[in-house]
Amino acid sequence: MSDLPLPAPRLSVTTHLTRLRSRLLRCALAIVLVFGALFPFAQRLYSFVSQPLREFLPEGASMIATGVTSPFLAPLKLTMMLALFISMPLLLHQVWGLIAPAVYRQERRIAAWLLAVSVLLFYAGMAFAFFLVFPMMFGFFTSVTPDGVEMMTDIALYLDFILALLLAFGLAFEIPVATFLVIWAGVTDVQTLQKSRPYVIVGCFVVGMILTPPDVFSQTMLAVPMWLLFELGLLASRSVSKPRTQESATQAVG
Repeated sequence: MSDLPLPAPRLSVTTHLTRLRSRLLRCALAIVLVFGALFPFAQRLYSFVSQPLREFLPEGASMIATGVTSPFLAPLKLTMMLALFISMPLLLHQVWGLIAPAVYRQERRIAAWLLAVSVLLFYAGMAFAFFLVFPMMFGFFTSVTPDGVEMMTDIALYLDFILALLLAFGLAFEIPVATFLVIWAGVTDVQTLQKSRPYVIVGCFVVGMILTPPDVFSQTMLAVPMWLLFELGLLASRSVSKPRTQESATQAVG
């Protein structure tokens, strides 16, 4: 009984579309409300996210705006992205509401936990990048500025740069969830991934080399957490790998 999908009445296409529209409107409303709450603080928010760079600028130097509309559009864009990030749990909850009726009961419980963990890991990745990696990165960049060159970063280019890195680190911290999913879905097993550990470690350092400045310390700051998160995913997957294997063997005997 616990392995069967929950019974649900057959719904028409119109009903499905109506429910989809309702959930999309809720998502849009959540983003708009969060954006409206953050908009009065847009300038302060940009000052906060630019602090990791500004504290390393030479005395008397500052960031610049090369575009006429950049002083307004850069904080506006930042506020929109923050509203999206903050609304992410509710957005995922609405998506989950659409697919949950077709999921098995046992898998529904696991998937709900995966959604919660994935959101927390994504936020953790962005926090790790902002509070640990950014200070080291910008400290390195400012220290290698050639003589006669004054570092004056455009505010729009800086925003695009940090948003890309925040997204990259957030996704990189999803490694435990990805590892758990590929094992849970039967694509591979724990033993195979364990044998691939040397390649995974090399891959982590390659990613760290691409996403961070060309110094060993910064690369290690990303590569080591990625490897540890991979190991965490393997550890969590052991709880589902063995039961599923036993279930497959039982079905084969039957």
